[in-house]
Amino acid sequence: MTKIFRIAIVQETRDPYNITLNTNKGLSAVKKAKELGADLVLFPECWITGYEFPKVNKNLSTKEIMKTSEFKEWNNLAIDENNEHIQTFCKAAKLLNIGIVITSYTKGVKKPQNSAFVINRDGEIIMKYSKVHTCDFADERMLESGDEFKVCEFEGVKLGVMICYDREYPESARILMLKGAELILVPNDCESMKPRIQALSTRAYENMVGVAMSNPPRKNAGCSCAFSPITWDENGIPIDNTIIIADAETEDVFIAEFDLEKIRNYRKREMMGNTFRKVKAYSELLNATIKEPFKR
Repeated sequence: MTKIFRIAIVQETRDPYNITLNTNKGLSAVKKAKELGADLVLFPECWITGYEFPKVNKNLSTKEIMKTSEFKEWNNLAIDENNEHIQTFCKAAKLLNIGIVITSYTKGVKKPQNSAFVINRDGEIIMKYSKVHTCDFADERMLESGDEFKVCEFEGVKLGVMICYDREYPESARILMLKGAELILVPNDCESMKPRIQALSTRAYENMVGVAMSNPPRKNAGCSCAFSPITWDENGIPIDNTIIIADAETEDVFIAEFDLEKIRNYRKREMMGNTFRKVKAYSELLNATIKEPFKR
């Protein structure tokens, strides 16, 4: 394992519906990442399949939507890990000796899931994560939520994944930290990025984990970024933990370098993370009752 872990963050657009085009464009990004010396490539949310939803009457309930022909046709577009396009990225990972985090709609029980696959340098899928916090206030109510946050090991580095809206819930990154994550990878596709970027920096700080986020470029979007957990030096002097923040509209592959030795030394000596938590006071976190003003 090298001291510096390089993540290639893909800030590129993909076609809403053309899976083959998205696969080919994604392969070009992987090749560029390899040329840039990356250890792993991170794609935005739903790269292969696109992040579109069926055109249905939004006033219908979710159950009613699921009965429509539009939903059924869209549901059939979801893929699984044996799909040729996923396997194409597995082959590319092995051929180019690089890790890949690729994303797509995947087959759920009754509805699609929003998922990410972590592929190692041997072309093996070492983790599949499905988005837990689906945006149930919007079109993502048509998706099936995942039910577990996961961590995998990539060449001695412990990686967690959370997708887009997961980042708004501190519990997401906290659970990944508790499961041993050192770096958290965030496929994303949304706009109004300033507060979301601030949230990711905070997730890095409070959990002492590195964070990298990939978001497609367009007006008021993009801003793919990476943050170190190191927010002050050994003398307690605050330092900027920003590794990179792209602009909104540039289409490119950006490299974020994480110094694992420095990060691990920092985690051993500083006071965030898990050392001083008072778990006995946290029982309310498991209370599922929704109270005002949060009832919808």
